Amino acid sequence: MGDKGFNQIAISLARHFDSVYYIDIKTGEYSEFLDDTKLEAQDVPASGTNFFEDAVKNADKFIHPDDLERMIKAFDKQTMLSNISDGSNYSVAFRAFIDGEVIHMRHISILSDDKKHIICCLENIEDEYQEKQEHKQNLKSAELMARRDELTGVKNKNAFKEFTDQINKNIKEGNRIQPFAVAMFDVNDLKLINDTRGHSFGDEVIQRTSRMICEIYKHSPVFRVGGDEFVVILKGSDYEKRKALLKQLRDESESNRRSRTGPVVASGMAPYEEGDSKLEDILKRADKLMYINKNELKSVKVIEDFINMQRINKPIPKDRRRLLDAFFGAMYTISGGGYLFLNDMRYDFSRWSLPLIDDFGLTSEYMYHADLIWQDYIHPDDIEVYRSAVDSVLCGNAEIKPIKYRVQKKDGSYVVLTTRGFVLSDNDGEPEYFGGIIIPT
Repeated sequence: MGDKGFNQIAISLARHFDSVYYIDIKTGEYSEFLDDTKLEAQDVPASGTNFFEDAVKNADKFIHPDDLERMIKAFDKQTMLSNISDGSNYSVAFRAFIDGEVIHMRHISILSDDKKHIICCLENIEDEYQEKQEHKQNLKSAELMARRDELTGVKNKNAFKEFTDQINKNIKEGNRIQPFAVAMFDVNDLKLINDTRGHSFGDEVIQRTSRMICEIYKHSPVFRVGGDEFVVILKGSDYEKRKALLKQLRDESESNRRSRTGPVVASGMAPYEEGDSKLEDILKRADKLMYINKNELKSVKVIEDFINMQRINKPIPKDRRRLLDAFFGAMYTISGGGYLFLNDMRYDFSRWSLPLIDDFGLTSEYMYHADLIWQDYIHPDDIEVYRSAVDSVLCGNAEIKPIKYRVQKKDGSYVVLTTRGFVLSDNDGEPEYFGGIIIPT
C-alpha cells in the first residue's frame, strides 16, 4: 500500500479514533499517524522498531493494573494475527489510567489489504461506557420497580410469583431447602375504612400496616400480594423467633384495636414441612390460621358490643342502626369528611366519625350516652357551656346556636372546637335525631 492510500485510510480513521499505529508485520516497525498527546505525556513512543515488544514494555505506563495482564496477551503478535487472519477486526476494551483519571478505551486491530501490515487503533469509549452504565442502571431500576409495590415500597405480587416459582423448583428437584415459614396478614375492615374515610386514608392504613410488619420482621422479605394482604417469608433469625415475633405483632395489633391508634391486622403462620410439594401447601395452612385469627378478632368486637348493649335499658334495633348508618353516610358524603356525629335520640345511640375517634382517643365510633362520654374530654371551665347546649337539644329546641369549647386530644393537649348542630323531628314533631359537625378553630 502506498503512502497516498494509507493517508486516505488515516484520514478516515481519524474521524473515529484517538490514535492509529501502522505496523509492519515482518519487522515490527511502526509509526503513529494520529497524535495522541495524552499517550505522549505517559512517555509512550509514537514510533519504533518493534511494536509488539514496545507495547508490552510500555503497557504499565497507561493501562489500569487490573487490565494489564489481559492487554499484554492482546498485544502478543501471534494472538493478534490469529484473530485477524480471516479479515475480521480484533477488539479489546480496557481501562486506561491517564493523568490520575480512569478512561475506558478500546484497542482495535485490522489487517491491511496487502496482508503485510496491521493497523492498530485506540478509541476513547468513555461516553459509550457511561451511556451503557446508565442504560444498565435504568434497566435495573425498571426491573426493581417491576418487583416493588408502589404504595408501600415492599416487594409486590410479581416478586412473590418469582419467589414461589423458585421455591417450587427447588422442592421439585429435591434441592436442599433451608428452614423457613410463611406468615400471612390481612388488614381488618379496610373496606369500611375506605367507605367511611376515603381511599387516601385507606392507603395510609396499608402503609402503616406495611411499616408495622417490616419493623417486626426485619430480616425477612415482605410482599404485598393483594389490596390488604401481605406475606412474609421468615428466614434465619426471624424463623427461629417466629412464634415470639407473631405474638409481638398480634399484641401490637390488639393494642391498636383497643386504642384505635393504628391498624388491626389478622395473622397466621405455618412452617415448611417435609411433605410439602409446593409453596401453596404452606400458604393454605397459614391462610387458614389467619382466618381463624380474623374470626377471633371479630368475636372480640361482637362480645364488646354485646357487653355495651347489656348496659343499655333499651338497645337500638338493627333496622334503626341501619337507618342511622344511612343518614350518617349521607352526612359524610355531603360534608366531605371531618369531625361528624349523629345521635338517634330515641335510643341515645350515636355514631361518630373515625377522624374524631382517632384524634381524641375515644373507644368506638358507636356509643350509647355519647354526651356523657364526650363530656369527660371537655375542659372543666367549658362544661357549663356544653351542658347548656345539650339541655337545649333534649328540650326539643330545633335551632341550636354554634358553641365553642375546649377538648383534650389524645396527646393531652387542648384544642378549641366549634360545634354546629341540628335536630330532626319525626312526623309528630318529636325530636328524633341530633347531629352536627365539629370544627377545630
